[in-house]
Amino acid sequence: MERAAHRHSAGPNRFPRYISLMISLAALSTVAGYQVARTEISGANWFRNATLLPASASSRVLVPASTPGAINADLEAISHLAPQQQAERLLELAVQRPDQSLGLIHKNLPSWRGHLADTDRLFHLVLAALDSNDPRVRVAAVEIDLIANNLMKSPQGLAKLLNQIHNDPDARYLALWRLGALGNRGVEPATVLSTLLRYSRDANQQTRFWAVEGLAMLGTAESIDPLLSILAHDPAKQVRERAATNLARSGMLTGEQRLGAVPQLLNLLDDDSLEPATQDLVCAALRTITGASFGRDPASWRGWWAHHDRPETRRVHVPKGLLLA
Repeated sequence: MERAAHRHSAGPNRFPRYISLMISLAALSTVAGYQVARTEISGANWFRNATLLPASASSRVLVPASTPGAINADLEAISHLAPQQQAERLLELAVQRPDQSLGLIHKNLPSWRGHLADTDRLFHLVLAALDSNDPRVRVAAVEIDLIANNLMKSPQGLAKLLNQIHNDPDARYLALWRLGALGNRGVEPATVLSTLLRYSRDANQQTRFWAVEGLAMLGTAESIDPLLSILAHDPAKQVRERAATNLARSGMLTGEQRLGAVPQLLNLLDDDSLEPATQDLVCAALRTITGASFGRDPASWRGWWAHHDRPETRRVHVPKGLLLA
């Protein structure tokens, strides 16, 4: 009772912190995590050096604008490029005008296999595509990334990633991320889930962080409960933040799946055993998923949800400038 009273009395004074966390959650995405993992492979300490940029900022830098009249000419010119340049340019176009380029991407995927390299340019374009609000663009980014890393959507591709995860610490982080992506594309999702759950309990904080990334990329209904548990109980702030972000807007979960997590998020909000900072993350996730805003007031949230937890009233909230990628 005393802790509950303190929580509610402290609410108004914590409002600026809550707003700050909302902004931080909006800025976090798979893009930021993917960037720091690649940096980590080069030996940098990502916990100290990582910079998290808003989606809109990264997209503006990575993808220059194209005029509508240039699209047809671009597509004709692209058809004459080498596979690497085709993939890069079509993915670049997909970020801004997916309808004109996604069909060509999927048509060309088989012919690109064995001809794409995981270059820095392609890497940055994958990041931009993962920051898209269009789930089709996110899927295209995953497909191209798998090809560029010579990963078949098959048991052989799964075995390659499992070997990296179990035996190669230098490759483990992005392998966990790509393991989730492979499971999302239908390759033994049960095996993928059990592996990610194992590493989500690892003693190494960075390994747990990347297992959380993999769970988000897996994007199945079975991913949600582990992400909720990690949000509530992982000892590392960075890992809890990542779980909240992945529940709210990153990875391959659908909007309906995110809305389905709302009742469990409300239970966490009502849990006085959680640290205030963790409850702030829960609030931020609820706000991002629903578009509603009731701070750390479980009763108001439950009252609102009681009137919106119906198929005809459920609407996936996509704030302008944010993403579910």
